[in-house]
Amino acid sequence: MKIQQGSELFSAVAELPFGKLGVRTANGVIVEMSYLPPHFDAKAPQDATAELAVHQLEKYCADADYQFTLPLRRAGTEFQQKVWDALCSIPRGSTRTYGELARFLGSAPRAVGQACGANWFPVVVPCHRVTAAGGLGGFSNSDDPNGYLLGVKRWLLAHEGSSEYAWQQTTLL
Repeated sequence: MKIQQGSELFSAVAELPFGKLGVRTANGVIVEMSYLPPHFDAKAPQDATAELAVHQLEKYCADADYQFTLPLRRAGTEFQQKVWDALCSIPRGSTRTYGELARFLGSAPRAVGQACGANWFPVVVPCHRVTAAGGLGGFSNSDDPNGYLLGVKRWLLAHEGSSEYAWQQTTLL
């Protein structure tokens, strides 16, 4: 049995200003998007849905006001979907804390953080707009301040005009 290599899991691996993003598709919908470590190679889209996703991601990177219109597979629990819907209502250039979202949803900050970390469609569902009360917080289930994931979060926030994190923007490629 051959074990799949990383890039074989994805229908495309987009090389974007903040790093690599894997896109997995099936039956004309996007089933997952994942931030990938720098060692992944870019991979051209293998189908029309992956091509659409890469095109829209590139448009977003050129213009933070770009609105995604991607076919996303319904995923997650009912609670996760409520959190993800709330994330999509946070305006570009703004952030909310885990606690603020928890109060809005009648939940707990840790549960909101776990739902953010379980987001199947990062960038499109903007979990990067949620921070800790005392700073940047974690991202995509990572809290390594020197890791590539928090670098991605810093880039996305700065790209969207969040002045609080603009000084931390770095080029990751």
